[in-house]
Amino acid sequence: MTMKERIEALRVMMNNNNIDIYLVPTADFHQSEYVGEYFKCRNYLSGFTGSAGTLVVTSKEAGLWTDGRYFIQAEGELKESIIDLYRMGEENVPTVSEFIQEHLKEGQTLGFDGRVVSFERGEELEKIVKEKKANLVFEQDLVHLIWEDRPQLSKEKAFLIEEKFSGMSTKKKLELVRSALEKENADLHVLTSLDDIAWLFNIRGNDVEHNPVVLSYAVITPTKAFLFLNETVLNDEIRKDFKENGITVLPYNDIYSYVKETDSQKTVLLDKAKVNYTIGKSLSTKIIHELNPTTALKAIKNAVEIENTRNAHIKDGVAFTKFMYWLKQNVGKIEITELSATDYLYQQRSAQENFIELSFETICAYKENAAMMHYAATKEHNATIKPEGLLLVDSGGQYFEGTTDITRTMALGEVDTEQKKHFTAVVVGMLQLMNAKFLYGCRGINLDVLARAPIWELDIDYKCGTGHGVGHILNVHEGPNGFRPKLLKDNEMNCILEEGMITTDEPGIYIEGSHGIRIENELLCKKGIKNEHGQFMYFENLTFAPIDLDAIVPELMSVKEKNMLNNYHKQVFEKLSPFMNEEETKWLKEYTREI
Repeated sequence: MTMKERIEALRVMMNNNNIDIYLVPTADFHQSEYVGEYFKCRNYLSGFTGSAGTLVVTSKEAGLWTDGRYFIQAEGELKESIIDLYRMGEENVPTVSEFIQEHLKEGQTLGFDGRVVSFERGEELEKIVKEKKANLVFEQDLVHLIWEDRPQLSKEKAFLIEEKFSGMSTKKKLELVRSALEKENADLHVLTSLDDIAWLFNIRGNDVEHNPVVLSYAVITPTKAFLFLNETVLNDEIRKDFKENGITVLPYNDIYSYVKETDSQKTVLLDKAKVNYTIGKSLSTKIIHELNPTTALKAIKNAVEIENTRNAHIKDGVAFTKFMYWLKQNVGKIEITELSATDYLYQQRSAQENFIELSFETICAYKENAAMMHYAATKEHNATIKPEGLLLVDSGGQYFEGTTDITRTMALGEVDTEQKKHFTAVVVGMLQLMNAKFLYGCRGINLDVLARAPIWELDIDYKCGTGHGVGHILNVHEGPNGFRPKLLKDNEMNCILEEGMITTDEPGIYIEGSHGIRIENELLCKKGIKNEHGQFMYFENLTFAPIDLDAIVPELMSVKEKNMLNNYHKQVFEKLSPFMNEEETKWLKEYTREI
């Protein structure tokens, strides 16, 4: 079916089930940011391939809501469809809730699959439905009825993370969660977010591409732990570990009957933003809505995780720098495309010891393609890279030592004056945030301006946050820490920055039809001096790879800004040169020279 035919087929199902508005978010049953093939319903219906977006269909209209990272991409992918693009956060653009509120009439019905909508979001929609004197149904996945060749639920093999990599045993982690239960006077904790479960039970898998997680739910009580998953994914090592830690394995879908049968006198601790609506509505207990204890625990890396992560970044820096050397030496001499460059970088990473997989799909975007923040080349759209203009490469790896995320934008030849000016502003912004000193108690929202200010000086902004938390051998995007210019939700990337948190620093400039620039390092939050003024904090840089001096305009930088860049490049050379051959070392010396 064409995209138009799919929307029309959905409308037939809506009519058959007396549903007037149907909501299709980008989510799985666990509210994951990135989802497996089985869960790509919004993609199937709309043709929009971005990782974030919500589709709303009525009998006459269809709208796709997405954020600023995807405006250009969504406009292109929806061009031939019957779906209207709603640019989230833009002036005079209604939110999904506002749209539903306007279009839902008294006596009509709003529908969605309650397993892919969060409990928190479902309750918001409940209020709208009640105000409109309408109806709500959430028991049916209408997309499943029309998606004939829908992929199966993933059941990839899981593997255990040894304590030499995790730094903490499953037993100790369960004790910490149970301490949180006791503190909240809760009888059990329902945990459904895949990264939290993977961290807690020290298991990893491959059920979501690039995110090493296992499709599962968990329930923790003061004395027991239940893990709901497809048991065939477990190996003997995991089974033995689970037995030693008193973990009972139950079938994946049994979570729904388990929560329904939970004693109504019990008190359940859960995060409504993570637990799905169907699970939430199945509970007849008292509910304590709090951030999952594991979310805060895993955000603060332990000493073993930190040391391992440092080592992962050296490996990753070596891989990326060898790629950058190859690119600079060969562009214009041999044919290089966005895809072949991506492949070469993958080869460099996979050659590193303890490499598992990429931490996300590599963004290798040439010239105007880089204006799309999450662009991905395909066989149909694969630019040939020439000895001119800018190439943006955002990439990362999963290693047994940790998860990496790095972006570099590189000049491949002639670059115009405006692009160099933009490049220099982005570099200065990244360096200013990297070198920040601040008092304990600051949040990402307090520091975001340091990265954004040089770009604002040009009357330019970028339509996304400046940085996100990074998991440990887990999701490359993990909260609750991050850098954002505006407060979105109380818990959304707005926590106090704690020692041990790792956050990316990635300002950028994106000019549609021309170019995109992003420079990204990962930062480890650390304690500095404590005195009568309070506890001072700073960041340790974790990422090491050259920042392309070919695109820098030194005259636009202050002495302090040049010193920050020079000091960073001195560290890059010291960390990486031992792993380079003679020609690479000579080149690296030139590209980390003082300016």
